Amino acid sequence: MKSNRFKFLILLGGLITLIFVLSSCMSVPSVKSYSVSGQVTYNGSGLGGVTISFSDGLPSVTTNSNGSWSQSGLTGSVTVTPSLSGYTFSPSSITVTGPNNNVNFIAYAPNIIYVTNIGDNTVSVINGNTNTMVQTIPVGYGPVGIGVNPTTNMIYVANIGDNTVSVINGNTNTVIQTILVGNGPEGVGVNPTTNMIYVANIGDNTVSVINGNTSTVIQTIYVGIQPIGVGVNPVTNMIYVANVKDNTVSVINGQTNNVVATIPVGNEPRGVGVNPTTNMIYVANMYGNTVSVINGQTNNVIQTIPVGTGPVEIGINPTTNMIYVANLGNNTVSVIYGYTNTVVQTIPVGYEPIGIGVNPITNAIYVANFGSNTVSVINGDTNTVVQTIPVGNGPNGVGVLY
Repeated sequence: MKSNRFKFLILLGGLITLIFVLSSCMSVPSVKSYSVSGQVTYNGSGLGGVTISFSDGLPSVTTNSNGSWSQSGLTGSVTVTPSLSGYTFSPSSITVTGPNNNVNFIAYAPNIIYVTNIGDNTVSVINGNTNTMVQTIPVGYGPVGIGVNPTTNMIYVANIGDNTVSVINGNTNTVIQTILVGNGPEGVGVNPTTNMIYVANIGDNTVSVINGNTSTVIQTIYVGIQPIGVGVNPVTNMIYVANVKDNTVSVINGQTNNVVATIPVGNEPRGVGVNPTTNMIYVANMYGNTVSVINGQTNNVIQTIPVGTGPVEIGINPTTNMIYVANLGNNTVSVIYGYTNTVVQTIPVGYEPIGIGVNPITNAIYVANFGSNTVSVINGDTNTVVQTIPVGNGPNGVGVLY
């Protein structure tokens, strides 16, 4: 009996040894890794600077200037999540389980309004979702005109008192650079497609062209007498500059940066608004109490529209084809229906409205009231003032990041 038990133990030990040897000889199959890539777009263009994170602990990556990104070394099921301050994303995340080159996201901006205050050398930052002022940014001396590039999330402020442009990073709402331009910068126009910024210098009859990629002035263009307002058509790459003292609009070809036409308009033109969808340009003639309508294909004035007293600035919603004119002289905003080019409504706002900006996504219009240190918020669906927001001293220009 003992002998049988001894034989069994020997046999069991041998079996265990055999199993151990065989298992040590067998190689553990390796886990295959894979790569993924995609693009983040905003308003149809690639969005740079977006952080792409991965749930499996891999290092995050950042989208390039075209919004593209890629990562390798993923294993198993991984959740990919984009993030950038001030933006939301659709979808908010994507889970991948294997190679995929279509991990794409669409970014949405936060609806932020920037208002220049010439009286205290600041820019007021308004949250358009709550219509409350959330921040005040010190800039240069005498900030007036303002332009926004929604693709790069950069804001450009013309400081007439020190001949500079302050560059604000919309992610941090801080001034990251100050650019010396011409004499007496006032109006600012931005082409988000080319990332070129055009600054009208009323003191020396020029337009400074800033390359947004390098934040440097790359050219100076002579235009009419005392240029003040700038409008840009990003589709045609044409820039329109209102010249106060010779009652003209200079047309600049953005590809060559040459003046290709000079268009006579009304008495003392100031604000310029462009509808890139219809290729119509609207010019506010302050002393003529009119708006000149220019056909962008022919560069001819096709209509002159009577508006309120002292029109100075124009905002356009290309989605609804509504044009909003700030009338400094009688504290109103004239609403023009672009399909008929007729005034369909007049809206009372604050004292001395001078700047105006439009968010075409929310259909909200923001009017800077110079004399009452406020911003009137107009609901574009009802054309009524729905809120009045206190801002800084002497609000002037309005830029909308959407």
